[in-house]
Amino acid sequence: MLRTQKLGEADRIVTILTRDRGRLRLVAKGVRKTTSKFGARLEPFAHVDVQIFEKPNRSLNFITQAETLFPYGRDIVDDYGRYTAGTAMLETAERFTDEEGEPFLQQYLLLLGGLRALTSGEHSAGLVLDAFILRSLAIAGYAPSFEDCAICGSEPPEAAPWRFFNVGAGGVVCPTCKPTASAVPQRATLDLLGALLAGEWSVADASEPQHRREGSGLVAAYLQWHIERGLRSLRLVER
Repeated sequence: MLRTQKLGEADRIVTILTRDRGRLRLVAKGVRKTTSKFGARLEPFAHVDVQIFEKPNRSLNFITQAETLFPYGRDIVDDYGRYTAGTAMLETAERFTDEEGEPFLQQYLLLLGGLRALTSGEHSAGLVLDAFILRSLAIAGYAPSFEDCAICGSEPPEAAPWRFFNVGAGGVVCPTCKPTASAVPQRATLDLLGALLAGEWSVADASEPQHRREGSGLVAAYLQWHIERGLRSLRLVER
């Protein structure tokens, strides 16, 4: 479940991300009534199995049944850090599945894995969020480079890795290709982001707070560049 919005007196429009049919917007009738049998199951973060009633030429189909597979929200909503990070993950997933009815299996599996990581508490919520955003960008074909030059592809000298980073160029850039107004983050920050993209959690978990903050800023700027506007929920995330 990605999002819900009120409809009429007792109904809701729910936005879900499915395994086979991508993102769908559906009507859940009567779920805001206290007598609803499955209203509580149709909340953001929930992993649910739904039955849908479809009718030709109808813009919104109906949910007729919902069964909870895993209530991720149970371990998220009472923790501010997890809740804000999780909300940003849901919004990211919705942005990267913009064609309703089109399969986005990789994004679907990534979101489930991200919610599991968020609820386990094994890693910082901020690190889980940044890893999720970087991998969502990679799935969409926008994976940033954190080692080789994103413009010419050349490798940095081993003794002095490059630190110039440019969101429009696609990541790290060499001194020759470096556009104006490129950022110059700490090398440890770029190593952290590379570890998050590659799933090297031992490296990410050992990172320093200042590198996490700087990395989160780069991730947010890179995401905004590619989706052409920022995430509303990202402003509330603890950094």
